This record gives sequence, structure tokens and C-alpha cells, in this order.
Amino acid sequence: MAIAKAERLMNLALCLMNTRRPVSKRELRASIEAYHEVTSDDSFNRMFERDKDDLRELGLVIDTVENLDGEFGYLARRDRNRLPDIALDPEEAAALALAAKVWQQARLAEAASGALQKLRAAGVPYEDTHSALEPRIPTPEPAFEALMLATRERRTVTFDYRKANAVRPEPRQVEPWALECWRGHWYLAGHDRDRGAVRVFRLSRISGKVKARGAFTVEVPAHVDVRETVARWAGEGATTTATIRLRRDSGYPLRARAVDTTPVDADWDELEVPYGHGLDAWLAEFGPDVVVLAPDELRTEVLERLRAVAKG
Repeated sequence: MAIAKAERLMNLALCLMNTRRPVSKRELRASIEAYHEVTSDDSFNRMFERDKDDLRELGLVIDTVENLDGEFGYLARRDRNRLPDIALDPEEAAALALAAKVWQQARLAEAASGALQKLRAAGVPYEDTHSALEPRIPTPEPAFEALMLATRERRTVTFDYRKANAVRPEPRQVEPWALECWRGHWYLAGHDRDRGAVRVFRLSRISGKVKARGAFTVEVPAHVDVRETVARWAGEGATTTATIRLRRDSGYPLRARAVDTTPVDADWDELEVPYGHGLDAWLAEFGPDVVVLAPDELRTEVLERLRAVAKG
């Protein structure tokens, strides 16, 4: 049904744009095959009016003209339905060319390449940029494309998600707002329907197929800063700190983030590090080189992770 309507609207638009004189409803009904199936005059009139309104909502300017016999005709003049010429200076064109090189994911790469070809055909001063540093945004997560489409189309999604401290994934129902890459990982921000709050999800922790459902139920904020939310959860800019003991000459990423470092003895240093979401998983990666002193909840989480690894 959706394809049939789209085809009917396209044929109507072509008829209206490729005529030099106003065309009556009678002539349009005879010219467009989809209208042949409508036997009732009332049904045709209602369908035609809906189609005309739909084309106008899409931006087509349709003129209504009355002839000498009192019959109305319709046409869409080309000079009133033409987009203005694209005007980009060399710097703007170079920025677009550089942005088009960013995407490695197949669908986005094809779209970016097609956009540059259209710019070149339109006479835009586009020149290919060459640099020793090639910008790339990898999209290896299988969930990326489905979430990108759902975000653009404003459609709710369902998927299974495993939290950092969870053993098994749990089903989530999310209204996706924005996708953003931060420190090599893709994140999704949106409204979690089951929890009734804003949540951020790391795409690498989504398992199984992402399924699109119905429309959104809450209003999307004017500005969604995924990176700021993720950074806050990761402890960047956090006012709370954790106290750890770190083996000397090890854990350099932890030392770089520490707000205070105090030597303990020849083997250990004591560090104050920002305490945020995911710190337990990060500390567990350093194994015996890290000992959590405070808070107790963080110490418990790290020990549980190390025990799980030992059992595995």
C-alpha cells in the first residue's frame, strides 16, 4: 500500500510538472494508471484531493487555474518548484569532502560518495583532499545501522543489553535520540521506557537483533549531549573519588587520571581517582597490580569481577 501510494504521488507530480497548461482532474484521471482502478467519482475526488494535499505538504507548489468554461486545472510550474543553486566556497567544499571520508560503514560510505558526485556534477568547486592523516570513524557494532535508522525515523527499538556488572543481558525498550562515538566506542542516548528515564547504552554490549517498534512517546530534547553523559558516568569531572593502591611502575592510565598520588613504600603508591560508572571493570583489568581501599561498594564489585574471571 505504501509503495502504491508513493508511486501514485510520483506519477501525479510528474504529470503536473511536465505540462505547459493546467490539466483538469478528468485528464489526470485518464493519464495516471493508479486512478483507473477507482470506479466511483466521489472516491476519485477524495483520493485526488488527498494526493494533492500530500504533494503540497512535501513542498510541491501546485497552482489551481480556472478556465473559461469554469473548469479547474492544475499544474506545478518548474520555475516555482526548483531548488536554488548550491553555493559553496572552496573551504566549505573541502570540509564536506573531508567529512565524506570519515565513514567506513558501507551504507554511509555509499551515500557520502554519491553526495560528492552530485556536488561535482552541479559545478561546486569540490577538490579531493589528500592528507597523511585520514579521518575514520569505525562502525563495527552490528547494532549500529539499525539504531541509526531508528534514530533518524524516530522509532522505538528493543534489544538485549548486558550491563558492565551483569552476567546475562536484559531486554530493553528504548526511544533512541542520538548516537555518538567517544574514545573509540559508539554510544546511544535515549529514553528507557521500562525505567522511565534517560539512559546511555554502549553498542558493543548490545546482543542479538535490534527490532524497531512504534513511535516515540516522549519529546526529544532540543540538545542531546551523549559524550557529556558518558564522560560523567565514566567519572570525568566527577566530584567523588575512589582510593586505590597501585603497584609501582604499573597502571599508567590510572596514574594519568589520578587527582592525587602518594608513595606508600618501595612497591606501592596510593591514588585518588575519579569514581564513576564502569570504574570497577577498568580496575579489574589491572589484576593484582591494583587494590581497592575505598569505597567498600567498589571494592566488592572489583572482587566479584576477579572471582568471576578466576572461575571462568
